Amino acid sequence: MSARSKQVFLDTYDQEHERTLRVLRAYPADQLELRPHPKAKTARELAWVFTLERYLGVKVWHDEFGKGSVPSGKPPLPPEDWNEQFATLEKASKDFRDLVESADDATLAENVHFFTGPKPIGEITRNDWIWFLLHDQIHHRGQLSVYLRMSGAKVPAIYGPSGDEPWI
Repeated sequence: MSARSKQVFLDTYDQEHERTLRVLRAYPADQLELRPHPKAKTARELAWVFTLERYLGVKVWHDEFGKGSVPSGKPPLPPEDWNEQFATLEKASKDFRDLVESADDATLAENVHFFTGPKPIGEITRNDWIWFLLHDQIHHRGQLSVYLRMSGAKVPAIYGPSGDEPWI
């Protein structure tokens, strides 16, 4: 990954994080226990995934799965306070961004270990890992935007106008 490629990632990371925050800010705090299906997460749990991903990102960055520390048990629960959840996400996002920003090309090209299927762990470069994590954030933001509509809230424009935020 060249310095230019890393900057493209960081710029994209910042833009996508801001889009995610727009969706989170639009979510009504009185609807956080919305669970659209018994197998689905509540809105609070789904919003917490953004923070958990950053924590996971740091663990994979330090190749903890390659050292035999495979995650087990349940992840930490989200804070009850919605504002605290935002603050925790902001810190986790900044910490992960700083980690990427401080890395040199050689570090970004190194392999780390992560799941390659339901059970097996395989190798992935840090560069590929950070993009995977970013794309997963986008995926979960899409899920949360559906929860927005179900909760009766307005869906903000994400990549273009929405039914609630037309541009024309």
